[in-house]
Amino acid sequence: MDKQPMAEHGSPPGQDPRKSGEGPPVPNVLVELPDADGLAEALVDLAVPHEDINELLALRDRMMSDPGLRRLLKAGVRELVQDMGKIGGGGELPRLPEKSGAVGRWLPVYVFVAALPYVRAYHREQSVPDDVSRRTLADLGRNVAVHRRRRGTGGLLIPGWIGLHFRGEIYQLGRLQFQRSRLGGRTGEAVRAAGLPFGPGDLALNVHIPDFLGPITPEACDRSLARAREFFARHFPEEPYRVATCHSWLLDPQLAEYLPKDSNIVRFQDRFRTAYEEKEADDGAPVAFVFGDPELARDALPRRTGVERAVGDHLRAGRHWYGGHGWFAI
Repeated sequence: MDKQPMAEHGSPPGQDPRKSGEGPPVPNVLVELPDADGLAEALVDLAVPHEDINELLALRDRMMSDPGLRRLLKAGVRELVQDMGKIGGGGELPRLPEKSGAVGRWLPVYVFVAALPYVRAYHREQSVPDDVSRRTLADLGRNVAVHRRRRGTGGLLIPGWIGLHFRGEIYQLGRLQFQRSRLGGRTGEAVRAAGLPFGPGDLALNVHIPDFLGPITPEACDRSLARAREFFARHFPEEPYRVATCHSWLLDPQLAEYLPKDSNIVRFQDRFRTAYEEKEADDGAPVAFVFGDPELARDALPRRTGVERAVGDHLRAGRHWYGGHGWFAI
């Protein structure tokens, strides 16, 4: 699994000199999937749920022997490899229509597994610790679990999200994930208006809050932020990060109407200054993250926890939720 395939007309992964991933794109790559034993080990390492592994193993030979599927696999790996480490890089990964069945649902996962040698090589170039690399890439398995929870089958709902992890843009550092990114227009203007010497297009760390990792306690967030300061200064010294941003339903200020001031969510919100207010409602996001399915009937949403009561009661009162947009100086 750790054998590095040679890039056609190029060098093995790990031997292209790059500065923070801004090196020349790799024009072509040799795409191979590991054999059955190696594939099983890779899927376990990526935290793919055990109930999904057998199906992925069963389809492996078809993926490699079908010329059309192999072309799609190669195209997907190339999209990841050619922009490895580049902030905002990457294009759309290939997809198959739903009628293609299991092979279509699993195509993105095969792409990510085939790209693993290049991802790991890039992490080694940046001296990313093995435990950070492993926990970052394990987000693939968590998102396979989300697909099964929502649709009853294995697969990936948003392959492009996992692409950020496999291109070296996102890193799991404790409770939070941090994405190498740049300030957008409205957020950048808000930062500049606050008197900081940064604006649209300048470097920023975008904070993400993954599911399945317990509460976002202030202590856990503090530890993550401390790790992020050290991690990016050490492994991406050419990219000085002075501002953190977050774009999430968790920053909707209406949550403070329902939750105690000392709740984890409200205290998380308190870290941020508002960048701008969202005008377009997005009721599906909190329903999806809190209850597992954005399409659930609002009248039937459970009221077991404070957050469940807040999200459901708000909607049942005829009100809407909005994404929040915040920032703070690191």
